Amino acid sequence: MAELIRFGISIEKELSDKFDRFIKEKNYTNRSEAIRDLIRDTFVKDAWKQNRNVSGAITMVYDHHKRDLLDKIIDIQHDFSRFIISSQHVHLNHHDCLEIVVVKGISREIQKLSDRLKCIKGVKHVSLAMTQAS
Repeated sequence: MAELIRFGISIEKELSDKFDRFIKEKNYTNRSEAIRDLIRDTFVKDAWKQNRNVSGAITMVYDHHKRDLLDKIIDIQHDFSRFIISSQHVHLNHHDCLEIVVVKGISREIQKLSDRLKCIKGVKHVSLAMTQAS
């Protein structure tokens, strides 16, 4: 386990109360866990803004009956294959498929991949979940 340090902070009561409600809503067991997650989240966002090595998942839903759609999706994924670790395809119903693409690489390129997939006619939704590569 990493070395732990303790430090104190001073904040307004209203902000503290709001933070305690947030902790309860998110089911944190204590303030320290919530603060650690908020700090980590800040560093992940910073890594993405600074175009550093990151990882994440692109999730998309599309109509597999749309003509040539799957070919377009695969072509784009091949264009960005150096950033794709794996993908999973799930049949949601008769028309819709869900695809999850696990990615790792330079944030600007990962964002380009997500944006290209999002713009294909027949793709209903694309979401990019970001995290920081180790």
